[in-house]
Amino acid sequence: MSRINTNVPALQAITKLIGNQADLATRLERLSSGLRINRGADDPAGLIASESLRSEIRGIEAAIDNSTRAINVISTADAALGEVSKLLLEVKALVNASTNSGALSDDEVQANQLQIDSLLESINRIANSTQFNTKKLLNGELSYTVSGQNAANLARLQIFGARIPTGQSLPVTVQVTQSAQTATLNIAAGAANGLSAAGGSATLSASNNVTLEVRGRLGTEVFTFTGGTDVSAIAATVTSFSTLTGISATVTTTGGGSATGLNFNSVGYGSDEFVSVRAITGTFDVAPGDQGDTEDRGRDAGVLVNGQTATVNGLIARIRTSGLDIVADLSQPFGTTLSTTTFGITGGGANFQIGPQVNSDGLVSIGIPSLTTSNLGNSTAGFLNSIGTGGPANITDSANHPTAAAIVQAAITQVATLSGRLGGFQANQIETNLNSQRVALENVKASESTIRDTDYATEVSNLTRAQILVSATTQILGVANQIPQNVLALLG
Repeated sequence: MSRINTNVPALQAITKLIGNQADLATRLERLSSGLRINRGADDPAGLIASESLRSEIRGIEAAIDNSTRAINVISTADAALGEVSKLLLEVKALVNASTNSGALSDDEVQANQLQIDSLLESINRIANSTQFNTKKLLNGELSYTVSGQNAANLARLQIFGARIPTGQSLPVTVQVTQSAQTATLNIAAGAANGLSAAGGSATLSASNNVTLEVRGRLGTEVFTFTGGTDVSAIAATVTSFSTLTGISATVTTTGGGSATGLNFNSVGYGSDEFVSVRAITGTFDVAPGDQGDTEDRGRDAGVLVNGQTATVNGLIARIRTSGLDIVADLSQPFGTTLSTTTFGITGGGANFQIGPQVNSDGLVSIGIPSLTTSNLGNSTAGFLNSIGTGGPANITDSANHPTAAAIVQAAITQVATLSGRLGGFQANQIETNLNSQRVALENVKASESTIRDTDYATEVSNLTRAQILVSATTQILGVANQIPQNVLALLG
């Protein structure tokens, strides 16, 4: 080389040295930060994919946190329900003890009543004080709000779940397609049946002494009537035992008011109710029912809720779908006729966002109705506050004992059902979601790590290579800088 102004080999060495130093700096940066992508220039496409995965990771982590918080809320409510259940069992024991009137004095019964009053106060206190992060859980604050409910048709409405469109209300249509019926047996006046219609009044035929076995859902009683007994007396006697048998009796009459026979009816409606009237002695032939010559069963109402078939027990309709979970107590006039009623669910409920994206798919909700004594029980038997002092079902009056027992049992069932719903909501929706989100987080983080994180084995190898190249290039640059000195030989 005979030119000295431009040292091309040195320039080439410098270029390589700069490149090798940049590569060495990149390896040092990746090893010190732990990231393969530290800026967009490192891998533009990889950065876009990594940021998308990071956004998804943040959403999943928030969903896990939300699910954990939701479990805490449900667990708090469920623990309070357990205490209410214990108190209700104490109330049931006191009601049952008070029916043992032959062994208890009036003072003891009154003491039981005072203890029941105290237990009812405790239930109200738990319902009004149970809270999580200042939010009341059992006083109705987390129940759904309803508009347009016709109480004459739906005596009681419990909503445990509803998927309500954002900013709208959820319309609900309840249609009775089959009327509910009581169990019914009848006997018409006629000598062959054992009733005489002589004189315009139905009576047992002369010398027809009858012993009847009357069975219903609540129990069995045996009645003995002598020949000539008027059907009105038979009806009154059977009805007076309705709280023990679940069966009442009425006199059938003509348009002019003359008695023509008897009807025996179950007090309640539905397929669980039945009536059986059998003559043990004497003649008393009732018309055959749907269960044979002497027995008939009631019929549940047929109900559609938003076009879907509901499960019905008597006058209580239930439906549970992914978008609607309700229990509706149909009134007797509404449930025994083919008719329709509508209402709207406008909001409320306990809403939990347990999905990684803010949309309806990631939102679950449950309604927790009020558990105060004025809401525990049902519209048929009555509500728990009615067994307190001064209430229509207080236990100081022995005639109220069957009603009080039925109310307490209904309240126990209600609390147990709600506890089961909360448990199912936690186990089947929140905990399963929590498990799936944890697996998703693991996989998404693994994917993001593959794209963005440093592979130390590779980078250490690349660092060693870069160090050697920088060292070698530096020495080569020294050699290249000495090449122009060879021109001096030409000058002699």
